[in-house]
Amino acid sequence: MTRLSSLLVAFYLFCLVPMLAAAPAGADGWRVESPRKEVQPQAFVRQDKEGPILAMRANARPSTHGVWAKTFEIEGGQHYEWQSRRRFIGKGIPRRSAMVKISWLNGKGKPVPHDGDLTKDYFRNNSTVARPDYPADGLVEKGWCQTHGVFRAPAAATHAKVELHFRWAINAEVRWRAMKFRKVDAPEPRIVRLASVHLQPRGGTPMKNFALYAPLVEKAAGKKADLVVLGETISNYGTGLNYLEAAEAIPGPTTKYFGALADKHDLYIVAGLIERDGRAIYNVSVLMGPDGELVGKYRKTCLPRAEADGGIMPGNEYPVFETRFGKVGMMICYDAFFPEVARQLSANGAEVIAFPVWGCNPSLAAARACENHVYVVSSTYTDHQDNWIKSGVFDHEGKMIAVADDWAQVVMAEVDLNQPTIWKGLGDFKARIKRGRPVWTIK
Repeated sequence: MTRLSSLLVAFYLFCLVPMLAAAPAGADGWRVESPRKEVQPQAFVRQDKEGPILAMRANARPSTHGVWAKTFEIEGGQHYEWQSRRRFIGKGIPRRSAMVKISWLNGKGKPVPHDGDLTKDYFRNNSTVARPDYPADGLVEKGWCQTHGVFRAPAAATHAKVELHFRWAINAEVRWRAMKFRKVDAPEPRIVRLASVHLQPRGGTPMKNFALYAPLVEKAAGKKADLVVLGETISNYGTGLNYLEAAEAIPGPTTKYFGALADKHDLYIVAGLIERDGRAIYNVSVLMGPDGELVGKYRKTCLPRAEADGGIMPGNEYPVFETRFGKVGMMICYDAFFPEVARQLSANGAEVIAFPVWGCNPSLAAARACENHVYVVSSTYTDHQDNWIKSGVFDHEGKMIAVADDWAQVVMAEVDLNQPTIWKGLGDFKARIKRGRPVWTIK
């Protein structure tokens, strides 16, 4: 933002918004709080047809920090839904500067014990109190961002304190409207069966390589798999073809082949290929849908030396695709050696990351799953006896909950995408990632 733009924003915030009447006591039970009086922002409120619009305004000091807070009576053990819309104006990172926090309390305003499995002592010296929950940011419409979440109140909770935070922003303002907090039914489980194929396809030609996967996809379908992940650059593996000779347009003959398999078995397939797009060649993964159509593709971002020297281009996008069971992203082999690819896919909403991979340090693959609380499904050409990456499924804690120990094997894990992983001392870490993740500065 230019200096002139900054001055205009500041002029707007401090001169053109006096229509918001000061109301330190809040509205409809909302009140203003701050960690310290010296950092408390200006607070304002006005009414519209949906109820109060709560606003806070910061000056040039980045230390500004305040909240609109309201405490609700609740029933322990029940599920509650939060909804609101937020508008952020000026400098700042909304995911960090303007967030919703829900704390679960007893009648004395103190945190209550957590209900979950506390036998896992991740943080030996921390207490077992229930940690706050953080509704997620959603769609933005006409400048207003939806925030939403459904959470189970701990059994001992009698109250929920909702805080609309505004912090770490300069010459900025946040507005909240349409706030709703209500009891709802427990969400239905979202069960998904994630499958991996462990195979070195040695057909000698691309099409014979593809055909070797067909009976294994059928076997995965027999296990009622929803998603099956195959290997990296299948059209190139063991064929003697160079990247250019193995490359083809996408969609093309290979996506047609795997699309027919996906359609026949009513599931999703991820397969690694080499794409030619004009003069450029990419290492890609494709996601084929149960209707036989190409759902989308991902171009490998991080290229090892051999691929870069061989003329392959890196991708620069991190698409996440809606499926009938959840949101799927893809990364490929060397991508896992760096945290940014999986992090960006997670930030874009991925719940499952499909991972075709020639070889990788398994600790890095586990870290990508753990640090983002996503399921990672790997399919590798590495021998299962080697101390290296294996074919299988990594859970939210980076543990392999399904692992292949033989060639031509299909392994599968059944997971519930609506079930968060709760860490002692942290709570639902995935919900906190966007709120705590640093601002990206490395070029």
